[in-house]
This record gives sequence, structure tokens and C-alpha cells, in this order.
Amino acid sequence: MPQADRFLRACRREAVDATPVWLMRQAGRYMAEYRALRERYSILELIKNPDLAAEVTLQPIKAFNLDAAIIFADILPPLEGMGLSLEFVKGDGPVIGNALRTAADVAALTVRPPEETLSFTLEAIRLVQAELGGRVPLIGFSGAPFTLASYAIEGGSSRNYVIAKSMMYSQPQVWHSLMDKLAEVVGAYLRAQAAAGAQALQLFDSWVGALSPADYRAYVLPYSKKAIEIAKSGSHVPLIHFGTGTSGMLPLIKEAGGDVIGVDWRIDLAAAWQQLGDDVAVQGNLDPVVLFAPLPEIQKQAARILDSVKGKPGHIFNLGHGILQHTPVEHVAALIDFVHEHTRKG
Repeated sequence: MPQADRFLRACRREAVDATPVWLMRQAGRYMAEYRALRERYSILELIKNPDLAAEVTLQPIKAFNLDAAIIFADILPPLEGMGLSLEFVKGDGPVIGNALRTAADVAALTVRPPEETLSFTLEAIRLVQAELGGRVPLIGFSGAPFTLASYAIEGGSSRNYVIAKSMMYSQPQVWHSLMDKLAEVVGAYLRAQAAAGAQALQLFDSWVGALSPADYRAYVLPYSKKAIEIAKSGSHVPLIHFGTGTSGMLPLIKEAGGDVIGVDWRIDLAAAWQQLGDDVAVQGNLDPVVLFAPLPEIQKQAARILDSVKGKPGHIFNLGHGILQHTPVEHVAALIDFVHEHTRKG
């Protein structure tokens, strides 16, 4: 089986010759090649220059035997296109200068076509596809409505999401208006990435584990569902729906949509798949910190995950979240090779 087919076949729950593997944040600070570029360019300069974004996307594909590439971008630029200011501040991470606080703030947000506001990422996808030449598939992605809403309201990262959840509870009409706009933006952006050449899509709901299942159903699920439906309209590419801290709401995540459900390390993969049912593929779920362990421990932990779902079509190996800074590059290479060797058939 050509390596180019392995990841997409697993997305469709078809038989594969070995479990496919890619890693969230596989292009990033743990690689010396990326750090060299960051000494010359800010993260937004890398993202907004299609040639540079394409170069970063391809760095891990050239370095490792991965089964998919993922476009180098960030989840927050769609907020800029709606009228919010975005900068990355050293030590603080992303900062939204004009965070949303009132009904008037939300009403002022614009919903514009991604071809106008995010053309740099769409062009980067086209450049990467030309360079890949069918070697492995390319994944496009977006942040999910809840995670984007939380950033936009909090003004940056948060531990307890007090401001965002307070708006959700105390100004539900404003919340629903915001989420509806975000669902349109996210869905159109994902659909445009598929049109530009992405062969799979991932919806990142990185912060959704802050919610109770009841609040997820009432305040989030309809909008994630709407974004996914827009993304898949006119496109048949598989969509991965990923969130962290979602062990208590996996059936709801599935209900919102997705051909593949991403699972973090806080639940056994086999138990998660049992909750989800056999009509979806699963992605995950090694703890990213395991990559700092000695190689025998990395292999032991990976084997435990792989063996727990052995022989079941539809597993894509990944971490439970993104690769961490300072992760040893040789451990990443060893993990990828081990996944293939441990699961290779014939």
C-alpha cells in the first residue's frame, strides 16, 4: 500500500498496512530548522507569508516518516478577519487587544469570505500540495467556535474562562449571536481549505473541556455542528473533531460531527472508542510528556495504546495534544518508526 493512502484509508475506517501516524504541532519549536526561522521572523510573519508557511509545513515531512502533513498556521487569524486585533507577546502568548465584552462588540464583528481574510493560508496549502506531489496527504484546520469565542472574550489565554463563561451564562443572546458568526467563519474557512487542496480537515476545540456536558450541549454543540456541516458542504474530505478534556462528553462531540474523533490521554483509547461506537475512526492518544521519557518507556506506552485497539480499522496514532517545546527530536523520530514497525502487517 502506498504511504500516501494510509492516513486517508484510516480516516474512512478501511484496512491499512500499518497504523498511520502524524503529530499535532509536528512543525514547531522542538525542531532546530523552525527555531532558525523564528530568529528572523515573528510567528505571524511566518503564518502570513505563504512561502514561509509552506517551508515550515514541510520541515517535519522531510525529517520524519510521517503519514500526513498539516498546514502551518494558527487558530486565531480568523478573529483578525472579523475585526479583532491579534498579536503574540513574548511570555504571554496571543493577546486580543479589543476583546469582546458587550452586545455592541459582538454586533460589530464582520463575517467575510476566507478568500479575503485568510488568503495567505489558502495559498500556502496550494504551495505545499505542489511540493508534496502526492507523497502524503495534507491536513487543513481551524479552531472551533467555542475555543475562538473564549480567546476573543478573555483577550488571551485563560485558566478558568471566567469572563467567557460569565457572558455565556449572563448574556446568552449575545453568546449565541457570537457563536453563530464564528460557526459561519470557521465552516467557510475549512471548506475553503479543502477547495485549496487540503485532503483532510481538523477542528480544534482545545478549550472545550472547561465545560460541563450539559453546557456543551446547550451553548456549543449546535455551533460546532453548524461549522462542520458548512465545512463538509460541497466537499467529501474527512474531518477530525478534536478537543481536550472531553472524556465526559465524547458522545456529544460525536453528535456535533466528524468522521474521526480525536481523543486526549486522559482516557484509555479503547474505552473512548467503545463510548463513540464503531461508526467513527479515532485519533490519539499518547501523552505528549511521554516523549521526554527514555526510548523503552516511549515504546511501551505507544505499544499499550496500539495493542488496545489492535486489528480494528480506523485508528490514527497521534499525541493527546501538541508536541511540547524541548521535546527531543530523536524521540519523535523513534516514536514514528515504532508505530509503523509495531503495527505493520505482512
